[in-house]
Amino acid sequence: QVQLVESGGGLVQPGGSLRLSCAASGSIDNIYTMHWYRQAPGKSRELVATITREHKTNYADSVKGRFTISRDNAKKTAYLQMNSLKPEDTAVYYCKTLYDRRHYWGQGTQVTVSS
Repeated sequence: QVQLVESGGGLVQPGGSLRLSCAASGSIDNIYTMHWYRQAPGKSRELVATITREHKTNYADSVKGRFTISRDNAKKTAYLQMNSLKPEDTAVYYCKTLYDRRHYWGQGTQVTVSS
C-alpha cells in the first residue's frame, strides 16, 4: 500500500545540521501536503513543519529561521533541513501525509543533539 520512510537522523552537536528525508512509495501516485512532527520522550507529538503541493510552508515558532521544509514531487520525497540545532530539538521525527482519506506515518528517525 502506502509507505513513508524517514532517513537522515543521527547524533549531532549543538549548532550542527541534519537533513531528514521522507520517501513515499507504494500505491500513492504523488505526495500531497506533507508534515514533519517530532516527539521527545514523555512529551506530546509536536507539529514542526508543513508543506503543500504548491510549496506553501508553515513552521512551529520553535524552529522558524532554523528549519526548512521542502519537497521533490518527482522523487515523492519531502525533506527537513535542520540548522543551528539545539538540545531541545532532540526527538524522534516523523513524516505524515493524508492520502485517500487515510493518515500515513513514517516509522520515525531519531535526532539527538548533544555535545
